[in-house]
Parts: sequence; structure tokens; C-alpha cells
Amino acid sequence: MNHIFFALISLAIVFAVLNGTPAEVGQGALDAAKASVDLAIGLVGYIALFLGLMKVVEAAGGLAFMARLIRPVLVRLFPEVPPDHPAMGAMVMNIAANALGLGNAATPFGLKAMKELNDLNTEKGTATNAMVLFLAINTSGLALLPTGIIGLRALKGSADAAAIFPTTLLATSISTVVGICAAVGLSRLPVFARTAPAPAETIEREPISFLALLPFFIAMSALVGLVVGVVRRVKVYEVFVSGAKEGFDLAVMIIPYLVAILSAVGMLRASGGLQRIVGWVSPLTSALGIPGEVLPLALLRPLSGSGAFGITAELITTHGPDTLIGNIASTMNGSTETTFYVLAVYFGSIGVTKIRHAVPAGLAADAAGVLASCWAVHWLLG
Repeated sequence: MNHIFFALISLAIVFAVLNGTPAEVGQGALDAAKASVDLAIGLVGYIALFLGLMKVVEAAGGLAFMARLIRPVLVRLFPEVPPDHPAMGAMVMNIAANALGLGNAATPFGLKAMKELNDLNTEKGTATNAMVLFLAINTSGLALLPTGIIGLRALKGSADAAAIFPTTLLATSISTVVGICAAVGLSRLPVFARTAPAPAETIEREPISFLALLPFFIAMSALVGLVVGVVRRVKVYEVFVSGAKEGFDLAVMIIPYLVAILSAVGMLRASGGLQRIVGWVSPLTSALGIPGEVLPLALLRPLSGSGAFGITAELITTHGPDTLIGNIASTMNGSTETTFYVLAVYFGSIGVTKIRHAVPAGLAADAAGVLASCWAVHWLLG
């Protein structure tokens, strides 16, 4: 993130000198810094509301219910992991939590899954196929409820803040399928082969059909709501307040990151450099259906979640939440993940240094998510 921030500031200074706009660049930084704080404060209510609702769903058993739906799929995807092994249970809960947008719950489950998978590893320090596949699913950004982006769109006056729900669902599904296929396919290439043999005992199962994921996505999307909490006799108010407090803390925590990235982007825009860069890349990206304006977001998303959120906020503010660019940026942010951060945290937690095909598998999912986001918006929101 340091390199990205430095690069943005450096480009802003260079274009300010070339275009003779140093005063505009300084004012752009001040305006963006103020706007970023206003943005974060305005998001407090939305984030608190959504996390409060999700906490109720979790307490009512929604997370466990989704885990039961996911488990048959994962058992087929991970034939080298025994169905009753603790690694399987942790992976199931991690993916279910991520799909519900419960990142605070997903990370501990993910770290637990990596530890258990490492116990099955016959070559410590080298990623197994199961590890890479599990992280490919994580880095593909599998999520059903892009609550943060919906809240941002509502804050910016969107006529239909939830319009990106179907586009995000489509894009994240495609990204996940591509990530899974890339992880499985690349594992068979000699260049990514392990030096030690895989465990001898594997469980033979029928190959999975990705069409089986469709009812899984539909069923999970129907879980949101307080009715479940009432039926299960959850202390809805207390649980909601607990989740809302987490949302408040999260909204405050992102303020420094938003100030940094939005100020840098504001400087680059005020210098005239952003317009020039967009003009240079637009002929190339337009052929793929990708507006040049969202290219910085596509490049930053695998590196920094907070930075990507800042870029998304800037694009929505500049172009409007319901424009083509606003819809694409919203969908893209909700359907991809911070690949390098996820790989660093999860592999670092178990001391894996030889990550084999994890990076290309994750980046394949990211690229698919970017393209799918653009195509889904063109197709569904036109």
C-alpha cells in the first residue's frame, strides 16, 4: 500500500508540474481529505445497521444453516481432506461467514482451517492443493451481501442502492468458479508440482457439477432478515446492538485509510493526470467492456481492501452511484477480494513459504471478477 500511495502522489506532482496546476493539486488534497471524513461518518449508520442484522442472523443459526448447505459441495471439492476432519468444518464455517459478510467471524475460521490443513501436509512449508484451492475460494470474493457498498450507494443518493445485488451475485459466482478451476488446473502442471508425494489415501468421489452451486446461492440469499431471530428466540435487541457496535468501530477505523487514498486520488485528479491516464488506456479497456475510469480500482483491489473502497467511493462521488461507472465500480468492489493480503495472512500464519500456484489462481479469479462485473452491469443494468 505504501508503494501505491507514493506512486499516486508522485504522479500528481509530475502532472501538476507539466500542466501548471500546483495550487489546484493542493486544494484537491484538502477537499478530498474533508470529503473522506464526511463519507466515513455518513457510513456509520448504514454499516452499524447491516452488521447488527447480520449478527442476529448468525445468532439465530443462519451461519450454521449455510454451513450445512456448503458442506456437501466442499466434500467433493476437497477429496484429500477427510469429511470428518476439523479442517473441513473450519473451511465450511469460513466460507459461510464470508458469504454472509461476517468478515470478523470468517478470519478466525480461515486461520483455523489453514492450521488443520497444515496438519495433513506431508511437506511443511509448501502449500498443498487443498490450501491453494481454499484460498482461491477466499480470494475470489464469494459474497452474497455487499452491505458496505450498498450503504455507500445509499449515502450518495442512489435511487436503487441494492440494484447491484444481482450483478454482484453473478460476478462473484463467476469469479469463484474461475478461481476453483484455475486452482485445480494449475495444480496439475509440472511447474507447480510438489517435491513430496501427496498423501496416499484419497477419497474417490464423483466430479462436482458447478450447476449444483446455483441453489446454494439462492438458499443463502434468503437467510437475511430478523424473522429467523424471532423464531429462534434470539435476544434480538441485545445481539443487534452488539453487531452495530462492531459496525461503528469498523466505520471509524477506515477513516485514516480513506483520507490517505482519497487525498492522493484527489491530487491526481486535480492535476489533470487522471484524465490523461484514462484517455490513454480507454481504447484498450473499452474493447473488453471495461471503462478506463475503473481500471485503477481493478488494479488496486487485489492489493488493498481499504484503498479499493476509497477508489470506489471516489468514482461514485464523481460519476454518480447509478451511472454505468458507478454501477461497475460498486459491483467490482463487492465481487473481488484483496488477494495478496489474504495469501500473506493465511500462509504466514502457518509458515508456508512455497505457495506454488496460489498467486496465479487468485489473480485469475480477480481478473474474472473484473470482467464479469463489467459484463453483468452491461447486461443487467444496461
